[in-house]
Amino acid sequence: MPPAADALIFSEATSSDVFAERMPSGKGDQLPRLMAAVAKHTHELIKEFRPTQDDWRRVIAFLTEVGHASDERRQEWVLLSDLIGASALVEEINSRRPKGATPNTIRGPFFRSDVPERPLGSSISLDGVGEPLCVSARIIDLDGHPIPSAELITWQANAQGLYENQQPDLQPEHNLRGLFHADADGSVNYRTVMPKGYSVPDDGPVGHLLAAAGYPLHRPAHLHFVVRALGFETITTHVYDQNDPHLHEDALFGVKPELVLDFCPVLADVSQIKQVDFTFVMVRARPEKAK
Repeated sequence: MPPAADALIFSEATSSDVFAERMPSGKGDQLPRLMAAVAKHTHELIKEFRPTQDDWRRVIAFLTEVGHASDERRQEWVLLSDLIGASALVEEINSRRPKGATPNTIRGPFFRSDVPERPLGSSISLDGVGEPLCVSARIIDLDGHPIPSAELITWQANAQGLYENQQPDLQPEHNLRGLFHADADGSVNYRTVMPKGYSVPDDGPVGHLLAAAGYPLHRPAHLHFVVRALGFETITTHVYDQNDPHLHEDALFGVKPELVLDFCPVLADVSQIKQVDFTFVMVRARPEKAK
């Protein structure tokens, strides 16, 4: 059967239009428009760089490798999204907050949802390896009122720059992870060790590709946090060590001035340890976003 007279013929000039034409045009579903946009931008890249068939097979092979490298302990697709700035951009668009509120950053690939609850003042360093660090946080609203019983989840790399789920045979389960509930004053305090900055995983397909392109893969030393409270927007953020030399090139685009703090030395008994103090400022959620 000959093609309809008014149908577009697939060519270099019309390729993305032909794809879009076949998508349903209903206004209720964004998926067809999104798929058409993805196809359009992909076609534009192909037209700009004009890959050979072998070049394109290598692209497909890379995407396949990313999928094979992902499992329950490692999410290579999240890493790819993070390193190209896609995760940070989605976060930026969806978590705009008023001045004075703690900004969001991306969660990163090493979060675990099954973190154990720990008592205030306890240590999350289960192996005790590293320079001691005391963490003190206060959780308040925009008016400065404390938020009692707010939930704080924290996780971090160890003194070698490695997370517990990167070294399941070398670090104790849930090492350097903890869930705390704030006291009546909205305060949380716990003990840990100084985190070390690190290079993002470069042993998989994403790391190999970006390293070959000369992209900096550094992450400055930081602590991760998720802060939740009923009736408030959840905060997902980092706190960075101001003395880290790689603050200006964070591979995950998370460094913001409000999140850079002094991990300062203090005297404890007869020894010197590090301490960091900060305040999380939460925003009341709109009814549809309250948790």
